Amino acid sequence: MTFVEKTTKFIKSKKGKFILVTLLVVLILGGWLFFKQTNGDKPQYQTQPVERGTIVSSVSGSGQVLTVNIMSANTKVSGIVKEVYVQDGDMVQKGDKILEIELDLQGEQKQAQFWSNYLSAKNALEKANYDQYTYQAEMFDNWDVFLNLSTNSTYQNDDGSPNYENRSLPEFHIAEKEWLAAEAKFKNQEQVVVEEQIALNSSWLNYQQNSSTITSPTDGIITSLMFSEGMTIGTLDTGNTTSNQKVATIETGGLPIISINLSEIDVSKVEIGQTAIITLDSLPDRTFTGKVIGVDRIGQTTSGVTQYPANIQLDTSANEILPNMTTTANIILERKNSSLLVPSTAVQTQDNQSYVTVLVNGKEQSVLVQVGLVSDTQTEIISGLKEGDEIVISKTTSTSTKSGDQSPFGGGSGFRMMH
Repeated sequence: MTFVEKTTKFIKSKKGKFILVTLLVVLILGGWLFFKQTNGDKPQYQTQPVERGTIVSSVSGSGQVLTVNIMSANTKVSGIVKEVYVQDGDMVQKGDKILEIELDLQGEQKQAQFWSNYLSAKNALEKANYDQYTYQAEMFDNWDVFLNLSTNSTYQNDDGSPNYENRSLPEFHIAEKEWLAAEAKFKNQEQVVVEEQIALNSSWLNYQQNSSTITSPTDGIITSLMFSEGMTIGTLDTGNTTSNQKVATIETGGLPIISINLSEIDVSKVEIGQTAIITLDSLPDRTFTGKVIGVDRIGQTTSGVTQYPANIQLDTSANEILPNMTTTANIILERKNSSLLVPSTAVQTQDNQSYVTVLVNGKEQSVLVQVGLVSDTQTEIISGLKEGDEIVISKTTSTSTKSGDQSPFGGGSGFRMMH
């Protein structure tokens, strides 16, 4: 039997197979140990240099656009829209016609009733004015009588001083009291006139709300016109319609205002006049600026959580900004230029002291630092570092044969991440 035949026969035997497998295991294990000795536990660092830049410290809150700078044109009548005088986007002045309504029977009765109330209030004001003029004339007459009496020789001395002895007589006191009573009656009537004027204004407003002609309550631009010719308005023929129904909205030209909620941690940092950057969910590609105009420091508590509303007025307006839209605002607390900056994730805090890990000549060094402003992603370094220092962001090391590490015959990854 040749050497090759003998070798083949040996390999096929049980003993040969065992020896062959053992040799393979020894070779694999030796190679793995050699790799560990030459490359194992050598950390791989991810670093970033300390840079100078601008940092902005801010607080954020979410909320919505408030309903401001608009007025509604309302009506309480019922009927069918007969004619529409305006359309969305039209400029109107206070008192301009918006639409005309053909009233139903109940609507006509209500309009007539409120017109009658208005005329009665108008007559009451005219009577109050007449009485005021009458009381004023009476006051002047009594004043003239009292003045002549008090300056004659009986009640006034030659040197012009009062004669107190004679002024104690009933005749003098009667004239004085009649003048004072007339003056009090006149002054009281002035208040009556004011009250009647208010009553007249109120009756006119009631008539307008129950009139077939709807007019603009202010100067502005028509928006959200809800009716066209032929549409019904109100509840027909009930006679019980008392709630206002909006016909249109008039924009008065002011700047939008949003309201956001601040946490109890952030509210103490916010002050009137601070700049804010605003975004709206409905306009994701646009940003707006504004200023804080008010902060509620009492707050509102719901389910044990207290929030503090803050109002922000935008610097500009846009037709796309509508009431009740969802918004987010970042209020800028402080801004610094040319500051030393590092990623906030690289700063570690222990016992109220801050540290960062610096890589020097391939070796790690823990450096005590003093931090300043903090943004969402960056931290200002006031002392402890200089521009260009390499900050360790993260590092990776290969696993060793210590307890819990993976062997070359185990499953899973042979590396772990350390931060």
